[in-house]
Amino acid sequence: MTENISSARADNLTAIVTGSARGIGEAIARRLASEGVSVVVTDKNESDGKAVAQSIRDAGRSAVFIKTDLRSPDEVSALFEATFERFESIDILVNNAAVHTSDSVGDVSIDEWDSVLETDFRSYWLCAKYAQEYMDEGSIINISSNHAFSTMPAHFPYNAVKAGINGMTRSMALDFGPEIRVNTINPGWVAVERTTDEMDNEERQHLESIHPIGRIGTPEDIAGTVAFLASEDAAFITGASLLVDGGRSAVMQDDVLPDYRESRER
Repeated sequence: MTENISSARADNLTAIVTGSARGIGEAIARRLASEGVSVVVTDKNESDGKAVAQSIRDAGRSAVFIKTDLRSPDEVSALFEATFERFESIDILVNNAAVHTSDSVGDVSIDEWDSVLETDFRSYWLCAKYAQEYMDEGSIINISSNHAFSTMPAHFPYNAVKAGINGMTRSMALDFGPEIRVNTINPGWVAVERTTDEMDNEERQHLESIHPIGRIGTPEDIAGTVAFLASEDAAFITGASLLVDGGRSAVMQDDVLPDYRESRER
């Protein structure tokens, strides 16, 4: 028995993980592969994507890379057709690919709006639409964000799309069930290149101090949650949106938690 996914089934399972050339998607691909699942790494970044798939194979696991521009419906359709031809099944889909924004509602351009909506939202629908045509049963997991629940200035339309993913997940759970379960993971702060590369130690320490768990997340934290939701242990979970944020959403005022902790330690 593997940690999460039944070994009796894992050798026969195939997963597609979008946006898996680096970061959270890469960690998800590696975790599923480590449990015996055949993984399709897909991304626009061909060199990094091929490297991830090769390193998984070097570890004795099964993985291929299929370059896909998720903004192209034809390429999305071809991704699922090629996966099924290669592995004869599609059992797990992880919609993870995303682009990020730093604009206000009034400043975002039409081109940026289209890019975010097509990559972060429409592609999730298209991938799920094509996946369910090949899935007899299985699990679809949409990676959203804690921005779906509360947000910050200058994150539009990224934050709006992330809220929409939660609603889309509920619709998919109704339409694809009972054979296919559909759930959302809403990560909080996760240490990837985009979020932490420009942080100094003081900024990092402050960020960690406002998390009840005492640190920010890792890609492996999210990958572990994906493995759980794809497993039989989550057989009664569908239509859910699961916050994985180290307790960040439980904090009302950022300055209170560090001061409170310091007072208890005296």
